[in-house]
Amino acid sequence: MKPEVPIEVDAETGVWSVDAMPMILVPRHFFLNNHAEVEAALGAERYAEILFRAGHKSAYTWCELEAATHGMPGVSVFHHYMQRLSQRGWGRFTVQAVDAVAGTARIRVDHSAFVKGIEANVDTGRKLCYMFRGWFPGSLEYVGSVLGTRRALAAAEELHCAGGGSHDHCVFEVRPAD
Repeated sequence: MKPEVPIEVDAETGVWSVDAMPMILVPRHFFLNNHAEVEAALGAERYAEILFRAGHKSAYTWCELEAATHGMPGVSVFHHYMQRLSQRGWGRFTVQAVDAVAGTARIRVDHSAFVKGIEANVDTGRKLCYMFRGWFPGSLEYVGSVLGTRRALAAAEELHCAGGGSHDHCVFEVRPAD
């Protein structure tokens, strides 16, 4: 199977790039084992706060760079971001609704890497995909800034998670902070 995303490897440095953006490729189990250890050390709530800030900043920056690289206007960069997340092993991200001017969105995530990383049919009793919570508002805030409606967006609320045992997918909702 050919990759859906062109990957370039610098022969001299070994740096992997996609769309001229440097990347690091690691096995899913490696990432998830590190994620679980940091969560255990900090506690899920504290870790989620840190991930929100880092993810928000990273999503905003990613959208800014991709929009410049591809000449993408407005909300198309938000859709592009969801497509690229889907192509990079995090899960399948579907934008169910988005209103960039209002600062709202609803995103469905199927096959989340965090859910797929647990043993099959295990009901964790909690939401596992909190790492995504900063990504959606960060990317949507970028779109708002280029549309002239810059506003702070609250963390995306995970309405339900496939890791909780009662759903087969996750749903996130983004809303303004005010």
